[in-house]
Amino acid sequence: MKKIFGLLLLFSALQLSALEREPVWPKGKMPDVQGHQIAAMTNEVSMEGFKPDKYRVPYLEWFDAPDPSVRKDVCMILISGGSYQNCCDVGLIDYWQKELTKIGIQCVNFVYRTPRPVGLPIYQTAWEDGQRAVRMVRSEAKKRGFDPEKIGTVSMSAGSHLALLLATSSQTPAYQPIDRLDEVPCHINWAIVNAPAYVTTDGENGDPSSLEGYGIDVKLSEVFKFDEKTCPMSLHHGGKDPYSPNGSTLVYRQLRRMGIPAELHLYPDKGHGAFGFERGIEFMTQMGFLGPLGEPVKIMDRFASDSDRAELIKEDVWPEGKMPSPQPDQCKPYLEWHIPANLKTKAIQIIYSGGSYTGNDPDGFEVAPARRYLNAMGMTVVTMKYRTPRPTTGLAKHTTAWQDLQRAIRIVRNEAAQRGLDPNRIGIMGSSAGGHLTLMGVTSSRHKSYYPIDAIDKLPCNVQWGIGIYPAYALTDGAERPNVGGGNDDSAVLVPEFSFDLDTAPMLFIHGDADGWAAMNSVKTWEKMRAMGIQCELHTLALRPHCFQLEAVPGTGSYTWLDRIGEYLQPFIKE
Repeated sequence: MKKIFGLLLLFSALQLSALEREPVWPKGKMPDVQGHQIAAMTNEVSMEGFKPDKYRVPYLEWFDAPDPSVRKDVCMILISGGSYQNCCDVGLIDYWQKELTKIGIQCVNFVYRTPRPVGLPIYQTAWEDGQRAVRMVRSEAKKRGFDPEKIGTVSMSAGSHLALLLATSSQTPAYQPIDRLDEVPCHINWAIVNAPAYVTTDGENGDPSSLEGYGIDVKLSEVFKFDEKTCPMSLHHGGKDPYSPNGSTLVYRQLRRMGIPAELHLYPDKGHGAFGFERGIEFMTQMGFLGPLGEPVKIMDRFASDSDRAELIKEDVWPEGKMPSPQPDQCKPYLEWHIPANLKTKAIQIIYSGGSYTGNDPDGFEVAPARRYLNAMGMTVVTMKYRTPRPTTGLAKHTTAWQDLQRAIRIVRNEAAQRGLDPNRIGIMGSSAGGHLTLMGVTSSRHKSYYPIDAIDKLPCNVQWGIGIYPAYALTDGAERPNVGGGNDDSAVLVPEFSFDLDTAPMLFIHGDADGWAAMNSVKTWEKMRAMGIQCELHTLALRPHCFQLEAVPGTGSYTWLDRIGEYLQPFIKE
């Protein structure tokens, strides 16, 4: 077995040695030389006969150019993690380069000095190597056929800490110039950042986040300068990563303060790892880094048919004369059961639209495509028309809609078993004002919105999951209008109507980064739920506004958003 393993390592090393390597520093010019440091991937170090003295200088390793038929004028620098103790992500580097080369992107692996330097910040020598490496890559753009202003990075863990330094702090010299190459700018143009370590002050010295990234004592590390060359980013993090995902939410918030487009992708119950690389490709596509965007497609054209629905059943939410808080000029609330032609799960999804609490449409673009998508998955969908426009008798804008939602959940729970469905697998989903209503349903089910009227109201109205699509009105700087400060300031906090009671359910959030009803509505709710021990999923979409899904370009996150819902629902719908 040892012999086979050794042959595999040898084969891997031969593959690596066949690639073009360039040392980052000229002989005798490398700053802060330390005798214990090497520059090698861990598969090289593991080879029999490895000689450290041959691996003292960091290097760039150029992969083969992409096929000319798909080639783009783009270069990606691949950066391994390894706690600044080694460069260990051999498998990730291989995966990234294969996927990126396939779509026409020139790739180069950057191998920096490890283990951590003595007497210097843990990142210092790697940062020196990184700034020099970016200059080398930019200087070779013409030779290798890419645009010198289309250089991105994809990274992992400590490599993502390094990538954040390159992305936010290029105007701070990491070393003294040594030659003409150091006159070349060392900024990067975008970054796909996986599981960045050491980002918050409770872990910036090189350990997991001791306070889990929470609390008034925890801030974003000041090593990141966020200068004028700070670039767009796609941040990816697991919700249970000991290198706190709050580091990514804090970086995202700072980018928003600066008006820099960004995406944030947070994955529930995931530890330290790289997740959602496809979202990074969609980010690059949306930003135009991979070429001009295609023509947008209307979602109602993509999901125009009810062919996967077998039966439609309509019923009133309230018995005649029993509706609480009746208001003049409000519409009559009702439910519609959309039974799939091929039932594959006993779970039930309730869906409703937004409309500023002034109107709502159960057949519009915020509802019909999603219910058709879920019917095609074999899932029963219940759509709801809730009371609008807003109450005029001194009640809050959402009160009558909240009453309708609590009653609707109870009706669905009451009727589930007779329809062959599970009364304890019910989720709710809404967009915009409907997203705010979803947060009411998810966080405040123990709070009665009306006095019970019959036996149905003895049933609980909690749900097992929620899906918030660009929820509005969730923060105090946008409780009645678009978020004045973009929700970015610490003074913008969650509105008091969300109880976050003991029945609060996990959620999926999808939000446009450029939404006036700010993405921070979703992000700060995600942060609150994580603090409660509730794991949620979140995706923000660069450059995308409110109603991001109305029209979207293929290959972008606002085109594939329904797939995020389908993926998220898998644990809930599994029989």
